[in-house]
Amino acid sequence: MSKSIKLLAMVGLLAAVAACGQQEEEFVVIDPEPISVEPAYTGKYK
Repeated sequence: MSKSIKLLAMVGLLAAVAACGQQEEEFVVIDPEPISVEPAYTGKYK
């Protein structure tokens, strides 16, 4: 192969690797309902 084809292939490969490496995203899930607290033990049924 000629040098220009090898150079274009190398640049394309580097661009593909760089594009795949930047796809890290963080997702934060916000629950619309508050977490309920369990009732405390009062000793009613001793």
